Amino acid sequence: MGIHYLFLDMNSYFASVEQQLRPELRGKPVAVVPVLAETTCCIAASYEAKRFGIKTGTPVQDARLLCPKLEIVEARPKEYIRIHHQILQAVDTVLPIEAVLSIDEMVCKLMGREKETSEARRLGEQVKEAIYRRVGRQLRCSVGLGPNRFLAKVAAEMHKPDGLTLLQLSDLPHQLYSLQLRDLPGIGPSMEQRLFKHGVATVEQLYQLSMLQLAQVWGSRVHGFAWWHRLRGTDLPELPTQRRSLSHSHVLPPVFRNEAGARAVLSRLIHRAAARLRHEGYWTGSLALFVRFLDGGEKHKWDTYTRIQPSQDTLTLLRVFLKLWQQKPEGTPLKVGVALGSLIPDHQLSWPLFEPDQKLVHLARAMDKANSKYGPQALYFAGMHRTEQSAVTRIAFNRIPDLDLPDI
Repeated sequence: MGIHYLFLDMNSYFASVEQQLRPELRGKPVAVVPVLAETTCCIAASYEAKRFGIKTGTPVQDARLLCPKLEIVEARPKEYIRIHHQILQAVDTVLPIEAVLSIDEMVCKLMGREKETSEARRLGEQVKEAIYRRVGRQLRCSVGLGPNRFLAKVAAEMHKPDGLTLLQLSDLPHQLYSLQLRDLPGIGPSMEQRLFKHGVATVEQLYQLSMLQLAQVWGSRVHGFAWWHRLRGTDLPELPTQRRSLSHSHVLPPVFRNEAGARAVLSRLIHRAAARLRHEGYWTGSLALFVRFLDGGEKHKWDTYTRIQPSQDTLTLLRVFLKLWQQKPEGTPLKVGVALGSLIPDHQLSWPLFEPDQKLVHLARAMDKANSKYGPQALYFAGMHRTEQSAVTRIAFNRIPDLDLPDI
């Protein structure tokens, strides 16, 4: 009884939702974009589009060259969130969900007889059928079954789309040897380069490293210990995590690709980020901005950063932003973003000492209550006027917008 986890990965999620909601898109190559403009990039592609080499990050102009019949669809984040919750309800009819990891990934822990190979496989099939029957046949998913969460995720990635893969302890380590290093969760481009520098170019070489060698590669005894055991199927407890930053970015529609438009959209992004800070119970100790310009390509960009006294009120963050904005170089803005870093939980921070600072926090929280009760556009600062349709909710794959937080 070595199967402890079922990992679910929705395939080409945004594009699949569009194909489910719009029957005329089924069977066709589809690319989802943040805004209908030739200068933006694809944020998702259907499997029909992927066969032409289109993937996340492919510029729209390049995607049209790769596939002249490509259907370009503007993202509808609220629909993706709505369908996401339908998927959760469908899975819950078969198994309780232990953790929702992203908009398109979740994990279930198996108990008792569920850990038996035949029963685990049957539950995997039932989960897939529950989604197809209750949400829609276009919502294909890959299911991975494994002795720990790490290997269950690896299994889910091994056969896409619509796969069901089981990794048992008896399959280790040889079933892993056919994988590339970057097929393993937690190994991205920079980590892969670090492994290369340590003489590790294959999963087999990684598996053969000792715990001490893994600690040297990762620069941490804790991470070395975890990688050694997880590769061997040990079910280690998940380490608690604390948020270190939160960010929002937006590709500007053509009408906002100017100084005033970019400033107004950034003001709204800061308004949204500050509301998230308060909603999640954090204060920020730094603010960073970035602008990518249309003229000059990817190399033409501006980034700036400043440390600030711990804050969570919108007006203070807007004042910091406007001071930094004065340093911005000339150019036609294409994409803007803000990141709040050095986050401190409420319980680790004393209340502001001075009355003016206390009033700003009270004002921000009063605005949150008003927006929650009367609608997201009930109260906002004048600098954001008429940007409500330009900075609508975007979904990162690793974060699901909280439905209790107004879409501001």
